[in-house]
Amino acid sequence: MDVFNKFYSSVSNTVSQLSGVLPGNPVTREFEITNHVASAGPCLLWKVYSGYKKSTKQEASIFLLEKRIFEGWSKSDRESVLESLKRGIAQLTRLRHPQILVVQHPLEESRESLAFATEPVFASLANILGNNTNISSSPPSHLRDYKLFEVEIKYGLMQIGQGLTFLHGDVKLLHRNICPECVVVNAQGAWKIFGFEFYVANHSTTPGSLPHWPFEEFVSDGHPCSLPNLDYMAPEMALTLSHSPASDLFSLGALAYALFSPDGHAPQHCEGKWNRFAKSAAELKRAGTVKGIDCLPNGLRDCVRMLLSPTPELRPDAHQFLKIEYFEDVGIKTLNYLDSSFQWDNLQKSQFYKGLPQVLPKLPHRVCLYRIIPCLVKEFINASMVPFVLPNVLAIAQNCSREEFEVNILPHLLPVMKIQDPIQVYLSFSLGIWL
Repeated sequence: MDVFNKFYSSVSNTVSQLSGVLPGNPVTREFEITNHVASAGPCLLWKVYSGYKKSTKQEASIFLLEKRIFEGWSKSDRESVLESLKRGIAQLTRLRHPQILVVQHPLEESRESLAFATEPVFASLANILGNNTNISSSPPSHLRDYKLFEVEIKYGLMQIGQGLTFLHGDVKLLHRNICPECVVVNAQGAWKIFGFEFYVANHSTTPGSLPHWPFEEFVSDGHPCSLPNLDYMAPEMALTLSHSPASDLFSLGALAYALFSPDGHAPQHCEGKWNRFAKSAAELKRAGTVKGIDCLPNGLRDCVRMLLSPTPELRPDAHQFLKIEYFEDVGIKTLNYLDSSFQWDNLQKSQFYKGLPQVLPKLPHRVCLYRIIPCLVKEFINASMVPFVLPNVLAIAQNCSREEFEVNILPHLLPVMKIQDPIQVYLSFSLGIWL
């Protein structure tokens, strides 16, 4: 009863907090909101709530920005930030790629708020690194004592690299704000690019010509939320008023640095002040290299040193980043294969699943439960693959708590329990239960 009362109180508090904000927003007609779980975007202005679509019960996340947060801001700052936020979500909605956050319902505006819905979100990378700005309970229970495993960092950096390859190569677009606030981790642990407020599109219209990304100077004395995160910004954006795909790669290098840094910060500490950023950029140009790089693991260190070079031409591009030895790892290859398994035929899949039991013990339980299980259970609709997939599911289940098993595995197993042909399915269940 005490647990029920706590749950009821939590839901009541959430409903109470939203009652004055969301009724006028059209998003609430289609989505039910449950708990406040995260924050994301520039200055973590977006509150992120878990929820579901009313018509289908499909899980979702609802991003909410309350306009009352702008009270006390100058009119120009308020209008500038609101306009950039709307622009960013409009661009996000147009993009389709596995490493870009998926929008389920476009941006809606009311007098009190902006809101839109996406695929289910766990948290922003900033939240995971300990920045709980704009979260009602600090930190929320699911983030308390939460630490990333190196295989999660490794695969996450790879996913952001894949996302940048798509943006730079296919869309010809610069993001210009790759930072922990603009990387969102979804419910399965995949890292997704978010926060397109400061993107620049290619302005070259001549077929076959090189892309052209015009540079507009930032309002250096504007509100910090009207600027990208300066701690992750490439130095050329202050020194030569220029940018290129290499600028996003500098930001990726700074992100990698922050993920392994003892204090969780990028090498630059600008506190949202343009003059401090310009000074830091000039110091990096003089020094030629970033200090403190030894905190990174061996296979990544040299690459990040090059990514953080003050000279854009010396930085690896996104394709080159993805080819470094650091990503030649059995765990990374396993996760990458599972994410692309829809491309393979049954023979290729069966061979992979036969070898998977030797890999599972090398991966953290959280990765097995939230990254691997969702991929495996998708194969249950293919009866011929069940004998190869089921032993892996049961192996992961052995390390689950009762709650984890009942929530994440049992609902998918119930339909499979009715299968008696092929006989391997029955035998797998019998052996699994016996063990």
